Amino acid sequence: MKFDVAIVGSGLAGLSVALHLAETRTVAIISKRALLDGASNWAQGGIAAVLDSGDSHTQHIDDTLVAGGGLCDEGATRYIVEHGREAIEWLIEQGVPFTRDDTAELGFHLTREGGHSQRRIIHAADATGHAVQVTLEEKVRAHPNISLFEHHCAIDLITSDKLHPVKKGNAQPKCYGLYVQDEKTGQVLTFAAEHTVMATGGAGKVYLYTTNPDTASGDGIAMAWRAGCRVSNMEFIQFHPTCLYHPYAKSFLITEAIRGEGGLLKLPPEAGAAAGTRFMLAHDERAELAPRDVVARAIDFEIKKRGLDYVHLDISHKPAEFLIEHFPTIYARCLELGIDITKQPIPIVPAAHYTCGGVVTDLQGRTDLPGLYAVGETACTGLHGANRLASNSLLECVVIGRACATDIAAKAPGEVPYLPDWDESRVTDADEEVVIAHNWDELRRFMWNYVGIVRTTKRLERAQHRIALLKEEIDEYYQNFRITHDLLELRNLVDVANLIVNSALQRHESRGLHFSRDYPETLPKALPSILTPSRRK
Repeated sequence: MKFDVAIVGSGLAGLSVALHLAETRTVAIISKRALLDGASNWAQGGIAAVLDSGDSHTQHIDDTLVAGGGLCDEGATRYIVEHGREAIEWLIEQGVPFTRDDTAELGFHLTREGGHSQRRIIHAADATGHAVQVTLEEKVRAHPNISLFEHHCAIDLITSDKLHPVKKGNAQPKCYGLYVQDEKTGQVLTFAAEHTVMATGGAGKVYLYTTNPDTASGDGIAMAWRAGCRVSNMEFIQFHPTCLYHPYAKSFLITEAIRGEGGLLKLPPEAGAAAGTRFMLAHDERAELAPRDVVARAIDFEIKKRGLDYVHLDISHKPAEFLIEHFPTIYARCLELGIDITKQPIPIVPAAHYTCGGVVTDLQGRTDLPGLYAVGETACTGLHGANRLASNSLLECVVIGRACATDIAAKAPGEVPYLPDWDESRVTDADEEVVIAHNWDELRRFMWNYVGIVRTTKRLERAQHRIALLKEEIDEYYQNFRITHDLLELRNLVDVANLIVNSALQRHESRGLHFSRDYPETLPKALPSILTPSRRK
């Protein structure tokens, strides 16, 4: 199959690229599950942008730089913030039903989240991602130039150096498309494309506890790395401080906006005499409105110090009508589980939430490999630095998605060479698929225990050793047996785990989301960690 552009991933970044290109290019959207099964659809809080005269680009930039621990790229931050309003206006034009407020300048309600000095989060109640995704999905499905391939799992990129023997002095490798497995038939398809866009989201599933959907297995990061692209800042994994703690509520996020609207963190009954006590003021003067890394570490500290399983987030002091209007999704889900947030506190724990690093790109989404782009959580533009500021991620998806589409549209059409079919002639069906399940479980557990919120060099080295053994076993499995969805995800997760650990070992300081007991101080100069594949060194 041949398309002008192949987009892997169906979140906000991927759909933004597709819609901006579809008038002039043929576009394939390859989605591992259904279109709405990615992390964008789960985003509750909203999108940060300067939409009120009482706010300014300078304030938004400053808030981002402070949260990013000195590691944000100032040029990237300025570009994305300054293009924020036009990104929001484009979404409004598409018909996204943001919550209205007739007293506001733009006519929409703006909320505030941790780390922001102003109310600048435009939202659709507490299900912004869903509202955006449903709106854009309708547009994408209706467009004649966009072909959708749902339940198709990307395997690997096809590059020129894989097609021809590499000779000294050869031109830089180029990306010509990718191999993709149709999950329903098991058939491997060849997608030829002049431009390939990785928009596969983050890698939260590398951890035991995560707010991410099951699709977040770092596929785009791993595929780009194997194809020869650099990755940056992979040690900075944001742990969301407030994930619902309940045996029947897998990955249910409690939005940052609960704290922005006055929610208080308190110790639960299991804390004995200290039960009901607020604890954030003992950790940071900004209390519940401190950035996520500070809040997550404070909760982790209290849980470990007191032997707790969870802490409480309490907003029951607010009027019930206000809570039901502003947080209908959270109110309904908690009520299903026997928790009335208008009368009771919410039990919460931190969980892996956002991958701040990723494939190194410029502000058009271009990677080191000509023909290959990366956008959204898969990419590292430098916006997030050592810690993502709340609600900047969806903003980045739209702004860079649009810039990526503009760059592709400006290029003259070129030729894609003949691409060989996927070769399965030397593999057999796996006899023991339990091996994959066991390795998946082992990987996620030791990543949680050794490469979590608080790290030590010894723990990281243990993880590195385990990853080397797992990688060897998985690579052998991949070479000898027919591929499956679970095998492909596990292969990508092991590669991503390796990148996270190697990046963490390289950073001899504590900064933002990376906190090391062996290096508790922050170095005077902030430098990104950049890993280069051996083939490029």
